[in-house]
Amino acid sequence: MKNTTLRQLTVFEVVARCRSFTRAAQSLGVTKAAVSIQIKQLEENLGVALFEQLGKRIYLTEAGRDLFHYCRRIGEQLSEAETVLERHRGSQGGQLHLCIGRTAKYFVPRLLAVFCKRWGGFRVNLSVASREMLLSRLADNTCDMAIMGQPPAESDCVSEVFLEDPLVVIAPGNHPLVVEHSIPLSRLSQEPFLMREQSSQTHQVIERFLAQQGVSLSVSMVIDSNEAIKQAVRAGLGLAIVPLHSVSLEVEAGYLTVLDVESMPLPRSWHLVHRSGKRFSQVAEAFKDFVLREARHCLAHYPAQQDKSEKENQRVDVLRHGQAG
Repeated sequence: MKNTTLRQLTVFEVVARCRSFTRAAQSLGVTKAAVSIQIKQLEENLGVALFEQLGKRIYLTEAGRDLFHYCRRIGEQLSEAETVLERHRGSQGGQLHLCIGRTAKYFVPRLLAVFCKRWGGFRVNLSVASREMLLSRLADNTCDMAIMGQPPAESDCVSEVFLEDPLVVIAPGNHPLVVEHSIPLSRLSQEPFLMREQSSQTHQVIERFLAQQGVSLSVSMVIDSNEAIKQAVRAGLGLAIVPLHSVSLEVEAGYLTVLDVESMPLPRSWHLVHRSGKRFSQVAEAFKDFVLREARHCLAHYPAQQDKSEKENQRVDVLRHGQAG
């Protein structure tokens, strides 16, 4: 491998991870042709084929799988070396590689805004991904840490709870139930509900809870986006159960209301997860400490539930709306 360059191995690792020359080129910021040239030169240097194409998809050969294993280890060692050297330089700069679950996008930017005011001169690489992708990024050591609702079962991961984000029932501001207190769960079965898809962690938590309570909901629509669910609730298409922090701004503005339902809110937590033994850069370690110590305080001022005066104002609005109809 004396003629093999680090650049060639880097390009190969990205292609092997993406399983696509096009996506690898986009990730590296180069053309697809440039990627193809690097892979061709690497295969010529090694004297083996690393990829094979079947139809429109590419697959690793046996030699490619073996090389991918070593490239990942090389990448981890180089990343750790860079982190250690950053500490020796005493630099507050560098990069923070953060991966978050899709619902975490509603509060993580607020945390980053506060943190960035204190710690300047660094770059954030933020990825919003599915649970499967988060686990893959952790396994590949391509992110410093991940924020997810349900921690992984893998023993080589460290997980710490940093924020409570309960599931609440939401309704449009003019819904008749906004003036009710201690609404029985059974009453909700009379309302159309909007739900996340079955693969969603939120859906699975809700399903287990309802089964324990012996209650079933009338699901009128399945939507794979919390943002779309919020808009559908505002439009009057039904009620929904969502994480509180995903609707805090809409509740504060009065567009949506958190209903007072028995046995609700449903407890749910966010976890900060990273590989065991992970060597953090100074900025990554500072961000971890900030999240664990201050996330609750930074997000505490967002409304969890409306007070009685707001409820009374909404009751008047609902009555007026009914009279006008």
